[in-house]
Amino acid sequence: MRKTMSTLLAVSLLGVGLIGCGNSTNTPAASKDSNSTKATSTAEATSTTNAENTSKEDAKKDFDNKELSIAVFQGGYGADYWNEIVSKFESTYPGVKVNMTINPKVGEVIRPQIVAGNPPDFLSVTDTEQSGIMLSLIKEKGLLDISDVFESKALDKDETLKDMILPGMLDSTRFQPYQDGKIYLAPFNAGPMGLIYNKTLFAEKGWSVPETWDEFFALGDELKKEENFLVNADGTKTKRALFTYQGIYPDYLEEILYPAIASAGGKETLDKVFAYEEGSFKNDTIKKVLDIFYKISKDGYLMDGTVALNHTQSQTDMMMGKALFIVNGNWMENEMKDSPRENGFEFGMTTVPVFNKGDQKYVLSSYEQFSIPAKAKNPELAKEFLKFLYTDESVKLFAEKANGAYALNGAKELSKPYLTKGVYDMFEAYNGSISILQGWQSLPKGSKVSVVTEMFKNTMTPVMTGQMTTDQWMDNVEKAFAQIRKEKAASK
Repeated sequence: MRKTMSTLLAVSLLGVGLIGCGNSTNTPAASKDSNSTKATSTAEATSTTNAENTSKEDAKKDFDNKELSIAVFQGGYGADYWNEIVSKFESTYPGVKVNMTINPKVGEVIRPQIVAGNPPDFLSVTDTEQSGIMLSLIKEKGLLDISDVFESKALDKDETLKDMILPGMLDSTRFQPYQDGKIYLAPFNAGPMGLIYNKTLFAEKGWSVPETWDEFFALGDELKKEENFLVNADGTKTKRALFTYQGIYPDYLEEILYPAIASAGGKETLDKVFAYEEGSFKNDTIKKVLDIFYKISKDGYLMDGTVALNHTQSQTDMMMGKALFIVNGNWMENEMKDSPRENGFEFGMTTVPVFNKGDQKYVLSSYEQFSIPAKAKNPELAKEFLKFLYTDESVKLFAEKANGAYALNGAKELSKPYLTKGVYDMFEAYNGSISILQGWQSLPKGSKVSVVTEMFKNTMTPVMTGQMTTDQWMDNVEKAFAQIRKEKAASK
């Protein structure tokens, strides 16, 4: 209060001085009134600012002696950002202690807590995480409605959080899974996913990145020439493969599948798949897309041993030159920063090929998520932490420590000084392309179906090893969709 009164007094004296100065120079009355008004406005603005600051400090005290439990999936962005942002939050809110669990298998780690009704207060775990814990929480309606967070003002600017998020995101099924007008998941990072390749190698060979699937496979035929073989450390040569993927995690191939479906049949075709419509995954358009995967395997374009590799093994092999392309997002550079690679390796990304020149290109965007369990013990503190993550300080820290960009308007440019050239340039994949989200409709409560399992895990590996046809792939998924429709009808 003393600070406020002192400031007001100083402003009042400044106003008097300005008026006196005006009289000595015969300033017209209108000018004197203007100066007086400015002084009053400045006083009011200062008073408002100080009142807001006092209010913020009082709000921080509301969290004194509180503990916040958070669980974070440790993926390609690493742990450095999280360790530092937690430390900054504790410094900004001195009465708060944050207990963080961060693990590549965090879903399995926290599952017992969730089952026991004692979940963490805050989750940084996406709905595509391998354990399926988030899909279970969504299906069982175990997440808190956080719409009020996005209606509130940002902590560091005079703007509501909903106006800061990239357009269209908050309205999607990824963040409003029940499409009831309420937000249950919050956007984290944003970035394109596509085909990763070695820019240096392409420049040396004079190759162009393929725009169509015909060009993609033609490039694979080029690799059969000895002049394009990989020269090993011992001087021997090995034929490069055209393609590899994260074998034991075949759902990475969604980054090809969904854009290819949209390109071949329009986004409405993909939307029907995401809604489990009858026949949506068994038609000529879908078969045309699935046959691409079959051709990669059947005609020898897949790197040997791919299906048995994990993500880091396949990504390392690709960087060592054993395969020309791998599907991934722009987090790969940070995830693999300490891994071996060909001399001069430079990250590049291109969009998923189209079937015909001039077809519309689509890019599946990576949007990870934050959420607060409905049974969180400290939901208000978790909401404050979420708002803290959306500050400019946090956005820049994420770019600096994790080489990634938040899903906020202007975040890409705000992050540019901290991003590597490779990651920043990957955003060019959006040029001329339409960004799409994974938009599966929520499953009915108690559903026994796993879309990821039926779409990829039970089908992709058999297709890639020649043990399943694309017709069988379509049949399996259609059966799963029929079960979901039956469950939805029974739940009404």
